[in-house]
Amino acid sequence: MTRAAFMVDGLTLAGDLRVPGGVGPRPGLVLTGPFTGVRSQVTGLYAERLAERGYVTLAFDHRNWGESEGLPRREEDPQGKLRDLRAAVSFLRSRDEVDRERIGVVGVCLGAGYALKFAAFDPRVRTFAGIAGAYNNPYTMRAGMDYPSVLAGLTEVLERQDQGGGVEYMPAVSEEGEAAMPGDEPYAYYGTSRGASPHWSNSVTRASVRELVTLDNMMGADFLSPKPALIVHGVVDRFCSPEGAEEAYRRLDQPKKLVWVDAKQHIDLYDREPYVTQAVDATADFLAEHL
Repeated sequence: MTRAAFMVDGLTLAGDLRVPGGVGPRPGLVLTGPFTGVRSQVTGLYAERLAERGYVTLAFDHRNWGESEGLPRREEDPQGKLRDLRAAVSFLRSRDEVDRERIGVVGVCLGAGYALKFAAFDPRVRTFAGIAGAYNNPYTMRAGMDYPSVLAGLTEVLERQDQGGGVEYMPAVSEEGEAAMPGDEPYAYYGTSRGASPHWSNSVTRASVRELVTLDNMMGADFLSPKPALIVHGVVDRFCSPEGAEEAYRRLDQPKKLVWVDAKQHIDLYDREPYVTQAVDATADFLAEHL
């Protein structure tokens, strides 16, 4: 593994490039991961495991997160993330170790949705794989909450900031009380030693929640064809619903594959065995066939 840095929109993004041993240019993978996550957590683990399977992998911190530049800190920027992925592919294709015509994108959790939408519209990307994916869709979001009230409250936050107020933050996770990802399960990963990283902080801008509830990454499934697509998902997932994975799969055209893993928590696919190995095996097998 070597540290990597690349530029996009005048910002320097920090990444880790993993190059397997062996001869000749290898297929390359760009990885993107969970909401609030940094590259030393979930994406780094999958990047390491897929590099062991013969792929050059790039895990990086998106703008505003981790060691990458960007303001406000810890703010979700959907369009910025798509541009980050574009620049990450450009960086990977510039490397002598990489076969520039064999590039795939792998996303975990929220990153799976971004990876899907990005891959659908970038002709340089040949394959997509999503693991425990959040395929955000405003229609689904609207059905599960008092949508007008939520939008009104978040717009008030933005109005205060527009009028000169400071950026407002909230906890990313909390076992009890307010958080962007409330409840015991997100806290069990991010709030404990499991997900500990010196580059992760338990805070996120309030405005980030508005981005999540208005985001439409599901549309990527309608435009990905004829690129191959793999979806790996836990049979039980309270945070990224299996129904969402099924909808994405239905909207994809062939070639496609859906692999169910007998995981009972969303975060099982972050770092728990045998689930990570099962996801890596399914991804590597799919990429071996299509990339």
